[in-house]
Amino acid sequence: MRKYEEDNSISVISIQGFRDGQLAGREEILFNELHGQRIIEKPHTHDFFIINLFGLAQGVHNIDSVDYLIGNYQVHVLFPGQMHKWDIKAGTVGYQLMIESAFFEQFAPYFRFSFTNYQNHPVIQLTDEAFDLLYYEFDAIKNELKRDNSLKHLISARAAVIAAIVSREAENTFTEFKVYQSNTRLAEFNMLIDEFFKEQKLVAFYAEKLNISANYLNILCKKNLKISAGQLIQQRVCTEAKRLLQATSLSIKEVAFELGFVDHAYFSNFFKGQTGITPTGFREKR
Repeated sequence: MRKYEEDNSISVISIQGFRDGQLAGREEILFNELHGQRIIEKPHTHDFFIINLFGLAQGVHNIDSVDYLIGNYQVHVLFPGQMHKWDIKAGTVGYQLMIESAFFEQFAPYFRFSFTNYQNHPVIQLTDEAFDLLYYEFDAIKNELKRDNSLKHLISARAAVIAAIVSREAENTFTEFKVYQSNTRLAEFNMLIDEFFKEQKLVAFYAEKLNISANYLNILCKKNLKISAGQLIQQRVCTEAKRLLQATSLSIKEVAFELGFVDHAYFSNFFKGQTGITPTGFREKR
C-alpha cells in the first residue's frame, strides 16, 4: 500500500514529485501503473494533466468534492487545478499518464469538447472495445518511453488517439457532450465561463460576448441543459470555491476575494445557498 499525505499549506503538486517512482518517462510525460491499495487522504491539485485507465478496480475517487465510485473499465481525467483524493482498494489494476501542460497542448484539440465538460464529468465508463483500444495505446506509450531514443512526436500521436477515444466514449455516455457538440453558442458560453467566472457573474456579460440577448441565452440553456445561464455560472464559481476551501489555507475572506466577491458575508450566503453548508462547515469536513 502507498499512502500519500500532504501538508495543509501545500495545495499544488508538480510532476517532479513523481519522477522517482516512474515506470517509464521523459521530460514531458510519465507512465506509471496503479497496483493494489493506494490512499490519498488530503485533497490536492496538480499543475499537470493526468489520465487514469482502470482495468479491474474498486474504490472511491473524490474529484472537486464529488465522490465517484472506481469500477472496472473506466477512464478518469484530471486537468491542472482540479482537486482530488482517492481510496483505491486492494486488487485494483490501473495505468496512469502524467503529462506536462506544454506537451498536453500538442494533442489537446483531440479532446473534442470544452475542458469544462470533462471537468464536470471526469469519470467515463468504457465499453470492452474502448478499454482494449486504450490499453493498447497506453502500453505502446510505455514501451516507447522505455526506449533510449523515444520519439516525442510518436508519443504525442498516440496520446491524440487516446484523447479521441475518450471523447467518443464521453459523447456516447453524457447527453451534455452531445448538446455542446451540436450547439456552438453553448460550447462557447461554457468556455467563456471558464475564462471569466471570477470577474463576471452576470448573464448579460456573456450574452454580449456571444452577440445575443441575455434572454435568448437563458432560453438556450434551459432548453438544452435544463438549467439557466445564471446557474451554469454559479456552478463554476461554486466548484472553484470548493477547491480553494479544501486545497488551500486561504481564509474565507481571501477565498471570497479570489472569486471576485467584495463582501465575504455575501460569499458565505452564496456558498450556503449552493451547497447547503457554510464555507467554514465545508472546510471542517475535509
